[in-house]
This record gives sequence, structure tokens and C-alpha cells, in this order.
Amino acid sequence: MKLHHLKPAEGSTKNRIRVGRGEGGRRGKTAGRGTKGDKARGSTPAWFEGGQMPIYRRLPKTKGFVNRNRVVYAVVNVEKLNEFRKGATVGPEELRAAGLIKKRGLVKVLGSGELTKELKVRAHAFSVGAVERIQAAGGTVEVIE
Repeated sequence: MKLHHLKPAEGSTKNRIRVGRGEGGRRGKTAGRGTKGDKARGSTPAWFEGGQMPIYRRLPKTKGFVNRNRVVYAVVNVEKLNEFRKGATVGPEELRAAGLIKKRGLVKVLGSGELTKELKVRAHAFSVGAVERIQAAGGTVEVIE
């Protein structure tokens, strides 16, 4: 037996129906689709909602400019640094261990509240008020590059 001798089992295949080949045949003119309506005309787009106002027009437009290259900082206020012991070095790792920040990444210290302890604070950015309060308490500021 050779490959060209193979054929499907008796009755397992049917000839396809060729529709729309003239009005003389059984499936001419409307080609078995009936008359009018969406089903007679072709496919409808996936987003079509039956003539209802579509969702992309119902929702409000987004406005304004969003900078895709913005730098996002984990923010810590100066008053939260009072949790550390006097003379300690406080950096991103220590802040994460203390639960003051959650994610790894850039850290910025803001100047809200009072600092009562002398600390060496390391962060990626500081506000002007934070630098003043840390230095007023006798501490030092180090910017991480």
C-alpha cells in the first residue's frame, strides 16, 4: 500500500455546499441566509453593542499629561525617624526592616514633624525642610546616587 492509495472511510466526508451561485439553484440569491438583518450581511465588530452608546464613548475622557518617565519615591517623614536609636545610620534597608517603606527603590525624606535624635540619614532625595530638621537635631545627611 502506498500513500496515494489511502482514502477516507466510506460516508465520513461530504462535499461542501457552494452557495450563492445563481438564482436557479436551491441556495442562490440570499445563499441560505434569509432576508435582511445583521446575520444576512456579514460579521459585526466585537465591540458593537447593538446600537447602544458604546463603552468607549460612555466613559469620560482622560485629561492632562502623564509623564511616563517620572521618578517615584517611597516617602518617609522626619518624625518617623525617631523610632531609631540615637547615633544610628538610617538608610533604605533600615527603613524597610522597620516597616516604614514597603518596596525596594528610591527613598525621599520629607520635613514633616520634629526629630529629637542625632541620626546619620542616607536617602536618594531630601526636602529642604528635612535637611534643616535633621541638621538641627545634630544629625548628618547623605544623598545616595
